Amino acid sequence: MVGPRVYLDHAATTRVRPEVQEVMSAALAENYGNPSSVHREGQRARKRLEEAREQIASLLCCDPSEILFTSGGTESDNLAIKGSIADAPIHKRHIITSAIEHPAVLESCRALEQNGTRVTCLPVDRTGLISKDSLSEALSPDTCLVSVMTVNNEIGTVEPIADLSSIAHEKGVLFHTDAVQAVGMIPVRVRDLGVDMLSLSSHKFGGPKGVGILVLKKDTAIHPILDGGSQEMHHRAGTENLPSIIGMARALELAMEEMDEVTSRVRRLKERLVGELNDAYPNVRIHADLAPCHPGIVNFYIPGMEGEKTMLLLDYKGFAVSGGAACASKEHTVSHVLSAIGCEKAEAENSLRISLGGENTEEEIHAFVEALKSIVLP
Repeated sequence: MVGPRVYLDHAATTRVRPEVQEVMSAALAENYGNPSSVHREGQRARKRLEEAREQIASLLCCDPSEILFTSGGTESDNLAIKGSIADAPIHKRHIITSAIEHPAVLESCRALEQNGTRVTCLPVDRTGLISKDSLSEALSPDTCLVSVMTVNNEIGTVEPIADLSSIAHEKGVLFHTDAVQAVGMIPVRVRDLGVDMLSLSSHKFGGPKGVGILVLKKDTAIHPILDGGSQEMHHRAGTENLPSIIGMARALELAMEEMDEVTSRVRRLKERLVGELNDAYPNVRIHADLAPCHPGIVNFYIPGMEGEKTMLLLDYKGFAVSGGAACASKEHTVSHVLSAIGCEKAEAENSLRISLGGENTEEEIHAFVEALKSIVLP
């Protein structure tokens, strides 16, 4: 490796911000009580927990009672999907999702399918967008839940969640969205989206790993998936991870405050990256480039490029990039997202994902393309 490292994999995870580390350190020292305990230390922790809940609710435009703390996006997705079905009448056991969802959603649906739940995966177009008509046609009297992600983690497509949730609600169907990739890059206001449930994960916006949120709209019935205590309004058993929750609240506050500035800067970097890729490789294929898209995700394929080999050589040269979802199993190298938008097997196997963050620079973008050119000849 030559020179400093360049991190271009922000869709996988982000650095914990110094401001977040600071409040977490203070919480570890000062708020060590169990929020469920009745003594002074416990009640001090409870007060701090509820302050974080109120802060997060204000930022997401929902009620504090609608904020449930979880271990992250995967648990939030599982709780929303499995919890909805568990409390649904026997004649309402149909879930609609999309072909490009995160594995936390797709695998939850597959697990339920093994037990008799009917699952419909909506197709997407070449840009990753779901047709509103296809959702309308898929809805039936036995539909219990629709789950569609806000921003796709591999290609960055932004789905019309407000419109899709409205279509579901016209039929009296619950709507869940995995908004893990959205915070800090596009507005996430629960009331504007009109959803019943929304999943977030702290480590995608400068907070710690292992903590997340399920926003659960008032009067939405779900069954707990963990057996135990009565924490989180009886929805999620287990002692709350208070230092991480406090850190997440601070990270969310910073992400919302800086979103306009960061989004503008990242979008300019993306435009430069796409421009330099097109100049260097006239036959490059930028996936979902015509869709409403996350300002910092670029998924591309150069004919003849070997994805895994290219990633490893880029890593050696100091560039951290991805071949797609960081959580994907190594035994399944073909991206289900790229396959769903019509990519052939070789293209789906060998594409690269660059996901930019606010600390990236134009110099890093140029250096990345130069490094790529030394590996994949134009």
